Amino acid sequence: MAASQVQPSPAERQRPAHAPADHPAVPTPRVGIVLANLGTPDATDYWSMRRYLNEFLSDKRVVDYPSWKWQPLLQLIILTRRPFKSGEAYRSIWNTQQDESPLLTITREQTRKLAETLTARHGDRVLVDFCMRYGNPSTDSVLRRMQAAGCQRILFFPLYPQYASPTTATANDQAFRTLMKLKWQPALRTVPAYFEHPAYLDALANSVRETYAVTETPPEVLVASYHGVPKRFLHEGDPYHCQCQKTTRLLRERLGWEEGAVQTAFQSQFGPEEWVGPQTVDHVAELARQGKRHIAVISPAFASDCVETLEEINEEIRESFLAAGGEQFTYVPCLNERDDHVAALVAIAENELGGWL
Repeated sequence: MAASQVQPSPAERQRPAHAPADHPAVPTPRVGIVLANLGTPDATDYWSMRRYLNEFLSDKRVVDYPSWKWQPLLQLIILTRRPFKSGEAYRSIWNTQQDESPLLTITREQTRKLAETLTARHGDRVLVDFCMRYGNPSTDSVLRRMQAAGCQRILFFPLYPQYASPTTATANDQAFRTLMKLKWQPALRTVPAYFEHPAYLDALANSVRETYAVTETPPEVLVASYHGVPKRFLHEGDPYHCQCQKTTRLLRERLGWEEGAVQTAFQSQFGPEEWVGPQTVDHVAELARQGKRHIAVISPAFASDCVETLEEINEEIRESFLAAGGEQFTYVPCLNERDDHVAALVAIAENELGGWL
């Protein structure tokens, strides 16, 4: 059952046994599961984009430069110009029917399917909801709503197969910030990186096979494109780069392909320092110059299609490949609300819920 659809009825709120008559009623104890995704602006206009980008780029996990150096640059230059460009990118992929970003649409559907499966197995004592690290629904509002609905134990599930400080860690940070403000803290567990989970790898491999099955000629190379991070993160102990490399290898082995058939690259670089590479936009152009006429690109680090995949990969990176002489570009969609992906999320969640259900 999705927590966003449920508020405890008077029958579900009872005075504890042996409590005095004036003791407030408390909700029936439940276990909550919160899917946490990156975030989304509320709209594509300048001020909506500025609010979203300000929250995102002010996060010390994302940009860890000293505030005295970064904030003047952010507030006076970047946030003066960037909302226009980002708004244009979001408008190109916006879900106009529901007036929201595809990330929000997809995450809601993932939550609905996860809730449907877990409710069928465990009944109403399990509530499932989702939150965004930046934008709405906020982590704070969702955790408070779940606590009000009786969730004394909550599994917090960042939707990032590979761990990274700017994604998994900041999502967890935000959840713990809410706990710091609560009088009655629910017990909280966080889901670790799950890129090695067999069900996740099966879903990833299935998505490649299904995409290839409807192409007239098979792509010559599959590029696994991951969101980039500064290179120093690797040397400071962040395992993200290594986990991305391993994801590519495990996917290739799952597909039964030879070495070189799946290649790793990184996208979304910004700022002056050195980032992990190769950069996807440059790598696909180089593949075209090497004579590759048909390539495919997949994004194993994203659980849901978003502006980084639908706009950056399927528009900017596609254009880079074609402009360099490539002829056919195939984008393999994120796992989104695929049944095998939801089954993987269920398996991961139930494993982490051991002893709670």
